[in-house]
Amino acid sequence: MAGPDRAVRVAVLGCGVVGTEVVRLLTRQSADLAARVGAPLELVGVAVRDLATPRDAVVDPDLLTTDAEALVDRADVVVEVMGGIEPARALLLRAIAGGAAVVTANKALLGQDGPTLYAAADAAGVDLYFEAAVAGAIPLVRPVRESLAGDRITRVLGIVNGTTNYVLDQMTSAGLELDQAVEQAQALGYAEADPTADVEGFDAAAKAAILASLAFHTRVSVDDVHREGITAVSAQDVEAARETGYVIKLLAIAERVTASPDGAAPVDGVVVRVHPALVPDTHPLAGVRGAFNAVFVEAEAAGELMFYGRGAGGLPTASAVLGDVVTVARHRVQGGKGPIESRYADLPVHPIGRATTRYQIRLRVADRPGVLAQVAQAFAAHDVSIKAVRQSPPVDGGGATDLLVVTHRADDAALSATVERLAGLDVVDGVLSVLRVEGA
Repeated sequence: MAGPDRAVRVAVLGCGVVGTEVVRLLTRQSADLAARVGAPLELVGVAVRDLATPRDAVVDPDLLTTDAEALVDRADVVVEVMGGIEPARALLLRAIAGGAAVVTANKALLGQDGPTLYAAADAAGVDLYFEAAVAGAIPLVRPVRESLAGDRITRVLGIVNGTTNYVLDQMTSAGLELDQAVEQAQALGYAEADPTADVEGFDAAAKAAILASLAFHTRVSVDDVHREGITAVSAQDVEAARETGYVIKLLAIAERVTASPDGAAPVDGVVVRVHPALVPDTHPLAGVRGAFNAVFVEAEAAGELMFYGRGAGGLPTASAVLGDVVTVARHRVQGGKGPIESRYADLPVHPIGRATTRYQIRLRVADRPGVLAQVAQAFAAHDVSIKAVRQSPPVDGGGATDLLVVTHRADDAALSATVERLAGLDVVDGVLSVLRVEGA
């Protein structure tokens, strides 16, 4: 325990956009932070890869070091904002082994190998906090793992990647194609030069794994998450959504399900998925614009809770980091420790096929009698009920027409098999798009 007579030594690993803002807040709010903690916070160093890289003037050059291991060894609290898997993992394990509390914003590391860090922190009796790893400045991790600890969460659903939300929002509001919207996001600093992690859903999948682990007291890794990005979403999909009263969003969904694998007795488990989905334009998620995030948490006693705010950016993320720093530093000074990993439920993670959802399918079909009956038979063959069918005016000189089919709820596996059957019909020229429907 540091005690009120000694400063709490803080080391920062990484000095990019977020790291710089963490340093700025630690420096400029030092008096307020000391009052909240009960002791001063002393920034003892900032680990970087290259000392020659130009940096913001708020970062004292004398604090910079390339010897991250030595810096970790002399800290009470280690803040990791460098990203990536290695050397971040090795440095955090070193910090934990040395008795330091850890604050990280590294969703990729937690999504891939969080259990290793949780187990190490539990064994060492030190704090591991990661509010900034999911949804930026939005207080979400702490409410899920602490405020709702006495409740039973049934579902977590929301927008957890600001870049893709901005891209889809621009496609909806400005009529841009996907590549145009991505270029605009890059120009504004919302997307990296290589936007793969965002547009292919990797970032959202890592966050979904973290939230599912917390919500369902079960270890869920990013490999357990069904992932689909937004690269297949076209301007035609966006327009079709608008015409039918929907908005397309990239959603992260983690939910409790009861499934009967291979005809066996029903088994409680979880399904975790990330994919584009149609959201009714009357749903609160439909109104989440730009790079903002919003997450619904559904619990048996508390009901439906919504968390909304800036999900990315240097200052919002640094705000979440500093909140964790204050908490773990206060524990060092006054005693106490945050919650350990809760995995008592140990629920099986089911594949997406065991989720129950709805589909909206756009088909191009031959424009002749009997086609609709064959399409309906394909749905009936997999016990999928059709809710509505909409036919567009003839295309291709009158030889074909587009059908938009909306289903009732069914197992995702049955819906997927239906789409495969449709694609094989002679009367179907092509399956133009398949989107799940959520929030309706």
